[in-house]
Amino acid sequence: MALLKLRRFAQLTLPVDLRRQFNLAEGDYVEAQAVKDGILLKPVSVVERQKAGKALLKLLTRVHAKQPVSKLSDDEQEQLIVKEVKAYRKEKQRPSQA
Repeated sequence: MALLKLRRFAQLTLPVDLRRQFNLAEGDYVEAQAVKDGILLKPVSVVERQKAGKALLKLLTRVHAKQPVSKLSDDEQEQLIVKEVKAYRKEKQRPSQA
């Protein structure tokens, strides 16, 4: 277990062994979450939205079964995708009913 000291401006420095173990470097993001026994830090990936969108479009051009052009606006399509992702996540969080 590593002991960390809260520094000026409430900054923490993660020990080198933890940074190596989780492949963290300067500028990377870590999510902080309050949990029952304290604070949980989790490495996260952040992707620029526009860059991610371009990568997704590039990938979609390689898909064999292409869908017809949608009659929905870009915003409506995005809202539909968000709704589907939320529904999927909600379904995955439910305990299995066997």
